[in-house]
Amino acid sequence: MAGIRVVQSVDTVSATARTLGSRQLAGQVTALTGPHPGYRALAQGVRTLLLDGRIPLHTRLPAERELATALEVSRATVTAAYDLLREGGHALSRRGAGTWTTLPEGTAPASVARYQAPDGVIDLAMAAPSAPAAELAAAFELAGPEVACHAATNGYHPLGLPELRAAVAERYTRRGLPTLPEQILITTGAQSAVSLVVNLLGRPGDRALVESPSYPNALDAVRHAGLRITPVPVTEDGWDIELLECTLRQTAPRLAYLIPDFQNPTGALMSTEQRSRLLRAVRATGTWLLIDETMAEMSLEGPTPAPFVSLAHQGESEQIVTVGSLSKTHWGGLRIGWVRAGSRLVHELAALRIHVDLAPSLIDQVLAKTLLPDMDDVLSRRLPLLRERRDALADSLSRRLPEWRWQSPVGGLSLWVDLGRPIAGALAQAALAHGVNLQPGSRFAADPGTHEHRLRLPFVHEPEVADEAVRRLAATLDAGLPTVLGTAAQHRPHWVA
Repeated sequence: MAGIRVVQSVDTVSATARTLGSRQLAGQVTALTGPHPGYRALAQGVRTLLLDGRIPLHTRLPAERELATALEVSRATVTAAYDLLREGGHALSRRGAGTWTTLPEGTAPASVARYQAPDGVIDLAMAAPSAPAAELAAAFELAGPEVACHAATNGYHPLGLPELRAAVAERYTRRGLPTLPEQILITTGAQSAVSLVVNLLGRPGDRALVESPSYPNALDAVRHAGLRITPVPVTEDGWDIELLECTLRQTAPRLAYLIPDFQNPTGALMSTEQRSRLLRAVRATGTWLLIDETMAEMSLEGPTPAPFVSLAHQGESEQIVTVGSLSKTHWGGLRIGWVRAGSRLVHELAALRIHVDLAPSLIDQVLAKTLLPDMDDVLSRRLPLLRERRDALADSLSRRLPEWRWQSPVGGLSLWVDLGRPIAGALAQAALAHGVNLQPGSRFAADPGTHEHRLRLPFVHEPEVADEAVRRLAATLDAGLPTVLGTAAQHRPHWVA
């Protein structure tokens, strides 16, 4: 498959490029290379930051003299480094316009489009646990008579079953955020909630700030709504809050989609101080915050974080919309999600959703209403099991693939693994023949072609299954990888759990 040019036009890129400050870049590079890097180390550092998504595509790099001063190196060192970046296709320059980041031809990776792994294939593409079987069976038994009582009605509840809205509101209240049922809209999973909010609050051409990497289906929802994506990097170490504040000031986006609790896929947890600074920044720009708390209760170390909105001052909460679901705490087959927002916005979202699906399944809602009161009991058994599986997967990787690197997340459902080289797309393609289904890191990227040296590896399988999957991955690498060209979009699945 022939490669395509990621950047079509020098003029187009230079007109839309974001700017990276010299001190900021110097700090990021020296963290990788040490102080006073040589020109090859400097070029490699910038290249690494770009491919890891810490520097977005189409970002204007600092002027040579400014960066040299910040790094305390000669200007010739920076000039030579920029020359290497241009030769490798990782930078473009135009006299008088500066130098900005790009990707070489043919490097945007392929990914593997599969909704469900075939028989015999271990699925590491979906970060979704199986259902708590005993609790689900008990819920079915309790829900049956109640569903029968609803049979005499038309079964439609565009805002959601009132009893379920009350149960979700009570859950928020118990977590420290007083909430009324009128502030809850029940949706068909969290993805439906994200799509509804993006389409109601955004208009084609509006800017939307997103994390990179981030949840792919949410990124797709933003793209499909016609919003212009402005990515900010997030790593296992978390958010660069100064960069986040700066990006908000420079772009004043209409909407910001963030996952502050055990971020998918990195597992990062935003600190209380960072949340407060973020709230102050969006207060100044008027940006709507769309906070995804789907992972919020998947804490593997320490207490569950308080709801994001609980930090907002009076009046600020009207600019914050929260989405959540039962997909991670219970089961993805139970298609129940929700939006928490002001009551007026809830009614506007309900009016919009009628054009899509009228209302969520009443049977699923009755089941969810039955399960919610016992969520703490479910989590008290589920979280220790996931902690064991996280550690077991990490142990398998350490034994069989010791060159790979990751940080053990304090919550969530997956490891964000650094392969050390940009082979994730090729590995995902080749691994299928060895019986493993993968999602390469590029699927989670806001900028096409980045995070190609990363894999998201869920720890939802039993230890022996996970160990067998890692053994197969090691065998795949030993057998050699194909050369993969083309774009992720050409092979991109429509959804990722």
